[in-house]
Amino acid sequence: MIDNFNSASTLELDPHLEPLHPLLGKTYRGAFKNSSPEHPIIDVQYWERALNGKAVRLLHSVNEGAYGGETIFRWDEQSQKVTYHYFTTDGFMTVGTVDFQDGKIISHEVVIGSASGVKEVRGISEVVQPDLLKVTTEYLKADSWQVGREVIYHYDYNSRVVFK
Repeated sequence: MIDNFNSASTLELDPHLEPLHPLLGKTYRGAFKNSSPEHPIIDVQYWERALNGKAVRLLHSVNEGAYGGETIFRWDEQSQKVTYHYFTTDGFMTVGTVDFQDGKIISHEVVIGSASGVKEVRGISEVVQPDLLKVTTEYLKADSWQVGREVIYHYDYNSRVVFK
């Protein structure tokens, strides 16, 4: 994967997806909050412009491809929302919507398929510094919302998304 921040930052993007523009062409690497040196949980994600600017694509992998996924964000004219589909290497997928509020990316998705009992996911992503991205999530499981992941991602030109 080529980290093409300079070219990605100058290409046209659907106006509804514009809040995602600062992420384009960047690779981020972060350790889950519950990660430890003995049991590291490292996520790498790469954001890119897709479909002539009508979509944004996010690729990510955890622990060098032990798990990964691909997300496509696009404007949905019918619902008048940014929607997305997330496909995983574990065989399940999610369908969700995104709202942009006060510089935050607020997501809500419904799980389709088996995801260890998780039915829905809510998340907040925020660029807290130019090269720092914070992501927190919570999961609906057994009819109650539970704390999910918390990851602080740092821009990392040398990291790559890996699929096995």
